[in-house]
Amino acid sequence: MCGLDWVLLDLEHGCGSDADVPDQLRALRGGPTRGIVRVPGDRPDLVARVLDQGADGVMVPHVDRAEQAERLVRAASYPPRGQRGVSRTVRAHDYGLRPLDGRPAPMLIAQIQTLDAVDEAAAIAGVDGIDVLFVGPADLQHDLAVRQPAAGAGFEDCLDRVVAAARAAGKAAGILVREPGDLPRRAEQGFSFVAVESDVAILRNAFRALADLGQSRQR
Repeated sequence: MCGLDWVLLDLEHGCGSDADVPDQLRALRGGPTRGIVRVPGDRPDLVARVLDQGADGVMVPHVDRAEQAERLVRAASYPPRGQRGVSRTVRAHDYGLRPLDGRPAPMLIAQIQTLDAVDEAAAIAGVDGIDVLFVGPADLQHDLAVRQPAAGAGFEDCLDRVVAAARAAGKAAGILVREPGDLPRRAEQGFSFVAVESDVAILRNAFRALADLGQSRQR
C-alpha cells in the first residue's frame, strides 16, 4: 500500500520457508508492488515452485558464471527454452483461469557477489533471459577483503564494471543500499533496480530510536 515498486521475499537469509511465500504474494496482489523471491541457491526445483506460486520474479545468489545464469533461465522457462514443468492450475495462472501466455515473463535476477562474478559479468549479462545483474554489497566487499592484496580491485571499481557490463547487454544493474541517502549516488552511477534497507533493519532502527528517546528522558 505504500507505493513500492517491488519487495524481496528472502528464502536465503530470511526466517520463512517456501510455504510462507503464497500468502505473502496474495497480500501483494492487492497493489502494484511486484513480489520477487530470492531462493537460497541454484535450485531449479524451487525456482519453478515459487514461480508457480505467483512470484513476479526470482533472484538467485552467488551467480559466478554464465552457466549458472543459463540454468536459472532454463529453470524459469517453459520448453523449448527451458525445463519448467507445465501446470495450468497453479496460482500463477489463476488456477486455470488464465492461459500460460497470459502472464508476463518472470524477472530473472542474477546476484553478483564475488570478484569472480564481476570478472564474468559481461558473460552473465549476455545470457538471454537474465534481466538484472544485482550486486550483493556485503558479500562482494567481504570477498574483496579476504582476497586482498591479491584481488587488486576496489569495491567502487567493481560496481562500475558491473554497471558497464549490464548496460552493454541492454540489461539493468541493481544493488542493495543501506542508507536512503546513497540512492542518488547509485542512481547516477547507473543502478536502476535498487533495494533499500530490510524490514529487520527498519524495525531495529526505529525501536532503537524509541529506546534512545526514553533513556534521554530518564536522564
